[in-house]
Amino acid sequence: MRDGRMVTLPHTMKYSFLMTALSFLLLLACVREQASCQGVDAGTKCCGFCEPGKDLPVTPECARKIMSINYTCVEQEQEQTQKKNDTSCACLQDKLHRFWLAFEDYLTKEEAHEDIVDMSRMKARVQNISTSLDQDLLFTLAPNEVPREGNASVRGHVSSVKLPQGIFQSLHNKTDHVKVAIMVLNVEQWGLFKDPDQTGTMLDNVMVSVNVGDRETAAFNNCMELTFSHSPLPLDTARHCVFWDPKKGLRGGWNTSGCLTDCRERETVCCCDHLTFFTLLLNPSLDAFTAQRLSTIAKVGCGISMGFSVLTVGLYFVLRCAYKNFLSDNLVNIHMNLMSSLLLLNLAYLLNSWIVRLDRPGLCKGIGGVTHYGLLCCFTWMAIEAFQLYLLAIKVTNTYMRHYLVKLCLVGWGFPALVVTIAGSMNSYGQYAIKDAANQTTVTLCWIDAGHALVHYITNCSYFGLILLANMLVLGAVVWKLCGLRRTTAGKEAKIEAWKGGLTVLGLSCLLGATWGLAFFTYGTMSVPALYLFTVLNSLQGLFIFIWFAVLYYPKRDTAAASFGTGRNEKVTTASHS
Repeated sequence: MRDGRMVTLPHTMKYSFLMTALSFLLLLACVREQASCQGVDAGTKCCGFCEPGKDLPVTPECARKIMSINYTCVEQEQEQTQKKNDTSCACLQDKLHRFWLAFEDYLTKEEAHEDIVDMSRMKARVQNISTSLDQDLLFTLAPNEVPREGNASVRGHVSSVKLPQGIFQSLHNKTDHVKVAIMVLNVEQWGLFKDPDQTGTMLDNVMVSVNVGDRETAAFNNCMELTFSHSPLPLDTARHCVFWDPKKGLRGGWNTSGCLTDCRERETVCCCDHLTFFTLLLNPSLDAFTAQRLSTIAKVGCGISMGFSVLTVGLYFVLRCAYKNFLSDNLVNIHMNLMSSLLLLNLAYLLNSWIVRLDRPGLCKGIGGVTHYGLLCCFTWMAIEAFQLYLLAIKVTNTYMRHYLVKLCLVGWGFPALVVTIAGSMNSYGQYAIKDAANQTTVTLCWIDAGHALVHYITNCSYFGLILLANMLVLGAVVWKLCGLRRTTAGKEAKIEAWKGGLTVLGLSCLLGATWGLAFFTYGTMSVPALYLFTVLNSLQGLFIFIWFAVLYYPKRDTAAASFGTGRNEKVTTASHS
């Protein structure tokens, strides 16, 4: 026995040492994976809560346990990720992702007996619905309430889910009844469902799961409508209806396939051809750094433009008084009205950034209206420029009109005044904030406030869109005519005509507002480059018009080769419009 003990003791010690080493290595591996995650409620460690190789049990009890987790763990994991260290509690993150994706499927299974699940950050309703349903099925989603079945008589802006009857009719051959589960999940404290490529934020940090039997991801012909109700959003905010695609990347990501987005002032309607987790992503066009740089560029450019606008008007009066030019030249007078409106717009913008800091609501509304007025005047005089160019270069008419310039001024200055008066009576002006992806204000202006977005879309976007379309048609016709004239010349004169023709086209493009058309390209992947180009070109518009005006009109005009704003208009305009 003694000899036996002596023989087995080394083996026992070796075995104990080996088991201790293995246990230490397992513990070390667990600690490395969950280093900064110190625990959950009830003394449960991250590694204990989420055992490697085992998924969480998909039950309401487990869901309640998840709700009780101390999410300091998740916050520390996010900090480690931001520092580009190894992610901690990755086990917990992955398990929670898979749990909620499985839980939406669990609610519609036969073994589940829950009709209502009401937790602090998760609400769900499960109903048995007849597959012979003869109308669409509507559920309303009120904040902090369990989804409830509604009907078409629901009024007001309320979030809702509308399931078309076609979904149920397609299942009628298989079953008489089917379970429908609607779940609203708030992920604000979890840091879950974050796409690595995601630049926007979830609306209210809320996800909505829609499930009908086994149709959670299967596509169908009918459109499921998910309406997200919200307050008026900033004008620069892009909205995208997305669903969580577990097959995207390593841990899943947001996908827009099969979903259409209908943006309205106080709600966004998502029309999707499948069922799963959905949310509304809000993507502000500008981050803080870009917004500040664009604001600085705009201020410098507007200061330069304002200075050269004054020089252009001064040069006009010098030529008019000293050389007796432009006495009956309506086109040049139209140029001066455009420059005056541009001067007003630049001045209002520069004052805007100063007044908004005074925190005086009355002054802010006033300068917001003046800025809007200056912008509309610019657009209107650009349209008048195109109209005059059409008369001179394309129609070439000798129609006589009494007080022609006075009538143009009534339109150019009077119509914008009428629009601004109506918008002001609707209390449309006030502080407008541009926010970044974190919903933090980056730039504040006195402008049309976010609650009157429709005023902006009608008076600015739609109005300018129509003007730009008409102006570009006129410009295209003029360019075509210039090309025809160039083909009739030869030799050295052809080079001179080409140079002056190019200068004429560039000048006319600036006068007709072609550079403002870049505003329609400030969405999507090229939004930031387009914004920089838009800001630089339009803030310096006064400089470009000054150069064009000085080259073509000073010190003398060449009636044979100048643009349509030169000697040619002396003949046509004088005969046509006195």
